[in-house]
Amino acid sequence: MTARELAGRLRKKELSARETLEAHLAQIERVNPKVNAIVTLVADQAKERARQLDEAAAKGRFAGVLHGLPVAHKDLVETKGIRTTFGSPIFKDYIPKANALLVDRIQGAGAVTIGKTNTPEFGAGSQTFNPAFGATRNPHDLSKTCGGSSGGAAVSLACGMLPIADGSDTGGSLRNPASFCGIVGFRVSPGRIPSAAWSPLSVVGPMARNAGDVALLLSAMAGPDLRMPMSIQEPGSRFSQPLERNMKGVKIAWCAGLPGVPFDSRVLQVFGPRRKTFSEMGCVVEDAAPDFAGTDEAFRVFRAMSYYQSRSADLEKHRPLMKATVISEIERGAKLTGPEITAAETARTNLSARVGEFLKKYEFLILPTVQVPAFDVDQEYVREINGEKMQTYIDWMRSCYYITMTGLPAISVPAGFTAEGLPVGIQIVGRPQADFAVLQIAHAFEAARGPFALPKLATA
Repeated sequence: MTARELAGRLRKKELSARETLEAHLAQIERVNPKVNAIVTLVADQAKERARQLDEAAAKGRFAGVLHGLPVAHKDLVETKGIRTTFGSPIFKDYIPKANALLVDRIQGAGAVTIGKTNTPEFGAGSQTFNPAFGATRNPHDLSKTCGGSSGGAAVSLACGMLPIADGSDTGGSLRNPASFCGIVGFRVSPGRIPSAAWSPLSVVGPMARNAGDVALLLSAMAGPDLRMPMSIQEPGSRFSQPLERNMKGVKIAWCAGLPGVPFDSRVLQVFGPRRKTFSEMGCVVEDAAPDFAGTDEAFRVFRAMSYYQSRSADLEKHRPLMKATVISEIERGAKLTGPEITAAETARTNLSARVGEFLKKYEFLILPTVQVPAFDVDQEYVREINGEKMQTYIDWMRSCYYITMTGLPAISVPAGFTAEGLPVGIQIVGRPQADFAVLQIAHAFEAARGPFALPKLATA
């Protein structure tokens, strides 16, 4: 059952919030010990919330578009009264006194918070493991990683433990686990969901099993906030509109490769045949790609700046408790010079100009979400692709973080499976702030593709 169908049945009183919650708690009890996706569970608190919602519904009052839907929040997001560890032993006992804005919005729309989903330490890297809770496993193959950093959320969705979930994305953390786990993750336009950060690098966003359910969650998460001047002024209700659209004549840039960016042949074997799917939808598909020159180094500068800004104080106090990749990011951030930061800003500005010119001809850019399929869960990161050695822990994520640097909305939708049965995602990138259009073409692609199989673990 989709989240939209579930929400409809709750509103018609065909199901109660308590029945819905109990069904999901039973699935969590059955499946979560095998995958380690939900790391904090507040079942009693959730049951009380569901009871309150049912009492309100009995009087004809519904909390909002997410009324009665269970949700868990990424463990990087602060949740009032619920442990928030950031995947670090430093914060193993931290209980926030207030919610992040996105949690307030999701709960305000009627969702029932059941707990927190696993993430890498401080969100560093697209492999979900940490010293606080351990690794989260891919439900399609328990020997593989689920990706990250929103890995716990992606696995919870793929296993039917949640109908909706939130995540966040700097270098691909909504899109990468979506690709590895066979669900949908949407990196929205910066400002679509307000954030206190004065940077377009990191965003929070919705995740679900299909584009329509992503739109439902986004309708609750999106919308302006006066405390956050970068927020987009369009209301969240925009995403409650039907996603149906005739795709005939829509121009697509098809990108099966980027200069200097290696792709595993197993990914391309799944990605390539989907070109025909878009052609059959009526789209005009042409081989083309923007020029991403200078993007790699600029992203690394901004990423290091971000970690220095957010975690340098933790490093001063708790260095032995922090993993090496986080330490290296913070230390690089501390050493950045004015000329280096200026060069990165110039590169980003030039990239935006080139991509903007490119998108005058094409409404969408489509490329593989991730350069590799899911890899061994005991491997920290990908060290080589097609014989090319990766110099850092994030090199294998360039197909995602190049798109991050454009500031454009980008969604990962399941495209198919490798011969080994591992999901592969397709990444659809839209024009500036054209989030709704991205959801429309993702929805149309899902219809043309047909149903996508859930892992056997979810239904066995």
